[in-house]
Amino acid sequence: MRITQHVRLGAVIAAAAALTLALGACTPQNADPDAGGDGAGGDLSDVRVALVPGGAHPYFQPWIEAGEKAAKDFSLGEVTFNETAEWDQTKQNDVINSLVANGYNAFGIFGVSPTDINATFKKLTDAGVAVGSIASCPAGDENLAAFCLSTDTEEAAYQAAAAAIEAIGGKGTIVHMTGNNVDSNTQRRIEGVQRAIDETDGAVTLLQTITDVDTDLATAQKAASDLLAASGSEINAIVTTAYNPAVASAEAIAESGLEIQLVAIDDDATILDGIRDGSVYGTVAQNPAGQAYVGSWVLAQLASGTCEMADPGVIVDSGSFVVTKDNVDTYDDERVAFAEKVKKQFDDELLTCK
Repeated sequence: MRITQHVRLGAVIAAAAALTLALGACTPQNADPDAGGDGAGGDLSDVRVALVPGGAHPYFQPWIEAGEKAAKDFSLGEVTFNETAEWDQTKQNDVINSLVANGYNAFGIFGVSPTDINATFKKLTDAGVAVGSIASCPAGDENLAAFCLSTDTEEAAYQAAAAAIEAIGGKGTIVHMTGNNVDSNTQRRIEGVQRAIDETDGAVTLLQTITDVDTDLATAQKAASDLLAASGSEINAIVTTAYNPAVASAEAIAESGLEIQLVAIDDDATILDGIRDGSVYGTVAQNPAGQAYVGSWVLAQLASGTCEMADPGVIVDSGSFVVTKDNVDTYDDERVAFAEKVKKQFDDELLTCK
């Protein structure tokens, strides 16, 4: 589900040094209202981007290389990556506050708390700091960041479930394993899986939805092992819409010897190797590198004063890609092309530039 919000965003760079950031009474050191040039892609050398996920997780590792590439390709002052928030919203706010105090003036944030992160976005925006919600949008119908660049998680989960249904011949029993139950992304994924199952008119049954198993690999491994021990003979397919349960389910199915089809998410090497050898039917790859690369570029346009959002709070799909044996060695080309398409969408439609 895509929602376009119409939340008024103040001038991104205006008088930042004179404003107080309520997260911790800090302001960016190098906000420059006169920075920028004619059209998107002006002088971005004073822009310092911070990519701040909610904590450590394998999903965010591509942000590091993508941020470095963005800094080089777009001549940004700097792009840093900080994953030290430990999945605590208060700690994440402290991390952000420290980065602002050290001169970072553009933030791509995956908020810890989808219900609370808008307060953080508002405080940053009010202080003249450019902010985008990356890889996850706030819960509800309001996004107070300049934009949200994220997987359309409902659609990605729908694609995964549809692939699983195809793998079992259109009838049977499916289990869905996913992430944090309070995460708005998780709720969208649950809706996407259910939508695909509903379209079978009862031919496919959802045996169970298992949430809160993406904390770490050990948690996911226990959940997958317990599931197969209790109900393995009843399951025709498992759909996993979070990183750790995808890897854990692949391992558990292989060890059990059960004929269960698996459709995973993301592209861990274990999953890709399983697709190649036939033990995993497929996966739905997301685009974390594209999120960080394009997101950094958009944030730089905003922080430099070169551009502003035509529709502040807009939500943009960063793409999802069904990977099977047919395209396992070429799907990354699709992701790169899609990221360029998204960047062009921002340039042509979503940004208003001087």
